Amino acid sequence: MTTTVRALLVDDHPIFLDGLRTALMGLPEIEVVGTATDGASAIEAVASSRPDVVLMDLTMPGMSGIEATRRISGQGGPAVLVLTMHADDDSVYAAIRAGATGYLLKGSDRADVVRAVLAVAAGEAVFGPEIARRVLSSFAEGPREAAARPFPELSPRELEILDLVAGGLGNQAIGRKLSIAPKTVRNSVSTILGKLHAADRGEAVARARAHGLGSGTPRS
Repeated sequence: MTTTVRALLVDDHPIFLDGLRTALMGLPEIEVVGTATDGASAIEAVASSRPDVVLMDLTMPGMSGIEATRRISGQGGPAVLVLTMHADDDSVYAAIRAGATGYLLKGSDRADVVRAVLAVAAGEAVFGPEIARRVLSSFAEGPREAAARPFPELSPRELEILDLVAGGLGNQAIGRKLSIAPKTVRNSVSTILGKLHAADRGEAVARARAHGLGSGTPRS
């Protein structure tokens, strides 16, 4: 007897969301149990509809798909399959670290999406061909180095700045410490937030401290 996989669809583009729902509805192996248009509503929908798999977009207003994935996965929730237009390394690794077990690009065939939904529901990890090549290439080039430090998507200088931010320093203090202009620090912090898909400075600090950053920086 085939078990039907309950799927929750999360995307802030109504046309894509409707198209995805239409593509999956009527399939005997998948039941669409709900939709959401941002990360916060996705978390609420998970609690109310109890899906087996969440198909998650990454870039949405308010709470991002990365943060929603982190919270859903951290609560032992359903499997998260990312379905996005972003194929860059930063997005892929941020999603994986957040707990996603699948990553597909928008434009994938319906058959590929269906296979991925069923696979992640069964506990497998699934990546589209291009994403898989990127992940394998990264490990081939230097998995030990990537694992040796947190947030490998950040440059050494960006990681240094994040460490100081996590230590409680403001932009002026960081600028003085690193002998760079406060404007440069501000721009770097914005870049860091984007790479980490963090909603704000506070979220970036919390994540940095969780990885041991900021502990050696005087709070000033």
